[in-house]
Amino acid sequence: MTLSASHPLMDGRTADSPLITAYRGGTPSRRPVWFMRQAGRSLPEYRKLREGIAMLDSCLDPALASEITLQPVRRHDVDAGIFFSDIVIPLKLAGVDVDIVPGVGPVLGTPVRTAADVAALPVLTEEALEPIREAVRLTVAELGKTPLIGFAGAPFTLAAYMVEGKPSRDHLGPRTMMHADPDAWRALTEWAADASGMFLRAQLEAGASAGQLFDSWAGSLGLADYTRHVAPASTRALDHVRDLGAPLVHFGTGTSELLGAMRDVGVDVVGVDYRLPLDEANRRLGGATPLQGNIDPALLNAPWPVLEAHVREVLAAGAAAPGHVVNLGHGVPPETDPDVLTRVVQLIHSVEP
Repeated sequence: MTLSASHPLMDGRTADSPLITAYRGGTPSRRPVWFMRQAGRSLPEYRKLREGIAMLDSCLDPALASEITLQPVRRHDVDAGIFFSDIVIPLKLAGVDVDIVPGVGPVLGTPVRTAADVAALPVLTEEALEPIREAVRLTVAELGKTPLIGFAGAPFTLAAYMVEGKPSRDHLGPRTMMHADPDAWRALTEWAADASGMFLRAQLEAGASAGQLFDSWAGSLGLADYTRHVAPASTRALDHVRDLGAPLVHFGTGTSELLGAMRDVGVDVVGVDYRLPLDEANRRLGGATPLQGNIDPALLNAPWPVLEAHVREVLAAGAAAPGHVVNLGHGVPPETDPDVLTRVVQLIHSVEP
């Protein structure tokens, strides 16, 4: 199986774009940059569009999700759109009782903590993913030569929400479960892997040119637990899309000690958060893996000379890697001035690749 002949990666629209070129380790025509959470909270046009509409409802309205995805591409001239959705959307589409509570985050009606709870989980169907495909088709039709990145939550992060029933600081529940009931834990992460994998595949088949797996909470794990209890499920999630041939990216926060293991689940690019310089990340990965990152979001509100010096340091450190896509070391903070992001993009594009 491969992508259709009319897919942007196959018909010439995005295969030679700066983003895809850098993801594949080539020299791009300009330094590619996009930002995690660029579609959303920092943009006044986003806040206006979302007025009175719940988060999950906005994700499942194809026209709305598409417009939100496109807003930062128009405004900032970034080198990719990132599909506007949420990591719990596959749960919602499968029929799990989940909602995003303002000021809290994803909350489940009933946490999943036993083998019986896992066995009772509904199964995500291909038909349920149609709103996602439609949103991607609408977006890609507007993006032209700018690639769309599809995304999904990694199984550990999804499972962590499901076990805790809500966001958590230390993820004690899932960390306990993987040792106390490893069979139930494995079944849960396999369920999450299949849901995320199907979600990502729907986006790639419908026109996304790359895919990123977000493991927001993997940094709470040590390397041994990650390798034994988490990596197999992340591999399984990506197995759903490998045959398509699109570049695959893996990103987590607080994962400096896990970078090699995160690459080894089978990805082309590793995202690095703000805690580790890119030249050191490149050294840890053996100098063979394109990197993405890693401007510190905290500096977006610093005086411009401070931010500019930091961005130039990131570009210099990233030059050590076989490819570098500039990004933040985490998402755009809601209070960020959008004009600062636009200026950062202009600065990055002004430096020769």
